[in-house]
Amino acid sequence: MKFGKEFAAQMVQEWQEAYMNYNHLKTILKDVLRFRTLRGAPSTVAAATSHVSLKRRVSLYRAFSGLTGRCRGSPRKSEDEVILVSAVQESGGDEHYQTLFLNASDEGGEYELVFFRRLDDEFNKVINFYKKKVEEVMGEADDLSKQMDALIALRIRVDDPVVGGSNIANLAVPGFSSVSASAVHPPINSTNPGWSRMEVIQEVEMSAEANSEDSNKGTINENSNTQRKTNGYKKNMKTFRPASLEVLDHVKINVEPETPVSTVKNVISSSKSDLSYSKEELRKAEELMTHAFVEFYGKLRLLKSYCFLNQLAFSKIMKKYDKITMRNASKSYLNMVDDSYLGSSDEVTKLMERVEATFIKHFSNGNHRKGMNTLRPKPKKDRHRITFSMGFFTGCSAALLIALVVLIHARDILNSEGGPNYMDSIFPLYSLFGFVVLHMLMYAANIYFWKRYRINYAFIFGFKQGTELGYREVLLLASGLSVLALGGVLSNLDMEMDPRTKSFTAITELIPLALITLVLVIIFCPFNIIYRSSRYFLIQCALHCLFAPLYKVTLPDFFLADQLTSQVQALRDLEFYICYYGWGDFTTRTNTCSGSKVFESFYFVVALIPYWFRFLQCLRRLFEEKDSGQAYNGLKYFLIIIAVAARTAYDLRTASDLRTASDLRSGMTLKIFAAATSGAATIMATYWDIVVDWGLLQRDSRNPWLRDKLVIPNRSVYFVAMVLNVVLRLAWMQTVLGFRQTPFLHRKALTAIVACLEIIRRGIWNFFRLENEHLNNVGKYRAFKSVPLPFYYEDKRV
Repeated sequence: MKFGKEFAAQMVQEWQEAYMNYNHLKTILKDVLRFRTLRGAPSTVAAATSHVSLKRRVSLYRAFSGLTGRCRGSPRKSEDEVILVSAVQESGGDEHYQTLFLNASDEGGEYELVFFRRLDDEFNKVINFYKKKVEEVMGEADDLSKQMDALIALRIRVDDPVVGGSNIANLAVPGFSSVSASAVHPPINSTNPGWSRMEVIQEVEMSAEANSEDSNKGTINENSNTQRKTNGYKKNMKTFRPASLEVLDHVKINVEPETPVSTVKNVISSSKSDLSYSKEELRKAEELMTHAFVEFYGKLRLLKSYCFLNQLAFSKIMKKYDKITMRNASKSYLNMVDDSYLGSSDEVTKLMERVEATFIKHFSNGNHRKGMNTLRPKPKKDRHRITFSMGFFTGCSAALLIALVVLIHARDILNSEGGPNYMDSIFPLYSLFGFVVLHMLMYAANIYFWKRYRINYAFIFGFKQGTELGYREVLLLASGLSVLALGGVLSNLDMEMDPRTKSFTAITELIPLALITLVLVIIFCPFNIIYRSSRYFLIQCALHCLFAPLYKVTLPDFFLADQLTSQVQALRDLEFYICYYGWGDFTTRTNTCSGSKVFESFYFVVALIPYWFRFLQCLRRLFEEKDSGQAYNGLKYFLIIIAVAARTAYDLRTASDLRTASDLRSGMTLKIFAAATSGAATIMATYWDIVVDWGLLQRDSRNPWLRDKLVIPNRSVYFVAMVLNVVLRLAWMQTVLGFRQTPFLHRKALTAIVACLEIIRRGIWNFFRLENEHLNNVGKYRAFKSVPLPFYYEDKRV
């Protein structure tokens, strides 16, 4: 693989604009090579430099070295005097690097001059971004240090309230200085017998003060009695601070998980409560701190990778420059890179070492392997058996589908005497699985294209590293479910009752109920099988939707609610399951659902529930974020609720007989109202999809009528997606437009087709919605999510 592709593949996608633009610099070098090829480049460096006199070089050197007297030190002079590099101090205190190209008067030298100017711009961009991020992590390290002080003090207090209430000086150990003693205890869930009840060990200082103190003294405090061993390696502790129990007097704790009850309490009173010094409180605090350390360590790893990749990119591009121009400028420039903050700073490495030592000691009982496995979760590996199983079930599904089509055509089932009854009673039971499988196929396609265009969907959804499902896993689940559903359909194609019993076979009629029961059992299965973490994540998001205003709304929550708005027909089929098997006679395929007032009432409610969830989520976000856009979004869903209610009422009314003139007039009035509200809702929802959710139709963007940044190179894809979204949005108006039944399709089949079109539209919407979210993260360099910390310092001076 070429370095350019490898460089792009290893980037932190949310920081991609902060990396050195290797491809652009490479393009400039191609222009240099093209010019030198056409003009005939000198064969040696000496020939290339013979055009510039020694007098001119000396004058250029003096001019460069006298830049307002602001340069840090003297400029570096390369061996062949091709370039001069210097760090210039700006008025704001920042510094930027400049490169003076001494051979600018050579033929074609203007191309090389452009190259070095662009190279300096890229280097200054990289180093400024790196400094900013290092300052951020140093501040976060200081916050984590204060959190650890509170956690250690809480451990002491929980472990022994009597000692915890006494003077901290009593915990000092002979041989420890007053500033290097720290009482630390094992995690509350520790089972290691090597830990004594009040064992006293050293505590690693994680604050920024440790860095400055180390750099000023340049020494390491060694103590033979307190030297730490972790699986065969030893580390000398550098700076220590006692964990004073007085810190507990200045902190509050917030470890209670968010629940509907806690949300109501937080509205009434503050969410931060006083410490109760219970073991449960300590356990929750340790869980939050573990998560915080893992996220912080992940940020340090990416920052270190950012530094290394950019240094490697500058090395590669300078060596390419030397090769093309036959000069020797790379040594001088790369020496400057090595001496700069990017190459010489070691704050990130030191922080990583401190985090490792602290986490291993306090959260994994000194077990180095366990601690590092937690800090560095292993990436997910593709397994061949998943690919094989996916192919096997996909082949079985295709074979069953072909067999089903052939059997229906050969036996002319749909035109048989029991065909209409089958479509009214059995078809809705199996169409539910069809809707779910189609949605899973669209989601698998989304994952495939998100990965192809490097959209970090796992970060956007908040999946734990290594637990996110790939498109192969989703296809495996979809194909497995389709095999079960198609097998059930084939075994349930009887059109005539047994003449002796005047009923259908009970076992085959119970197959749909058995399938839906099996799916629910798998979803709620507590055992670690069939992607338990993903199932629990789905259940958690579903609960957040169910209690929408009482949970903080995150992207996975409202994303799932949006998916449910496209599965209204599936929810109605689920309602039909309950009615058919609960109050109908499944052995004779008869039911009273269509004539039941209770069923019609729930028919209304089920259709409105997903939109109601989204409406409440918009209200919660409006209350928390004070974003006026959420008010307009909530208005959109409220309008959709009115439109869906009107269309459902019209659908139910036209399904019954309209005999009198008043019934006809009221039916026409309802149709006009349903058409008007549906049209208004369609226009507003389409506008919101394209302009707000996708971020398109920007007139003054670099890509006319699209947006400035696009992940798909072919711009026509976006215009096709917009047209499809509009066309498929109109499909849901088929009820009020009069296309409720066709001569060649049963009404249930037409409803299923319209529902499938809406699912396809949702799949298209999913890709561009996450693309826009990803580009927003890239624009804000947002590569990490905020992690809640357990302790809150009331006095910021503590």
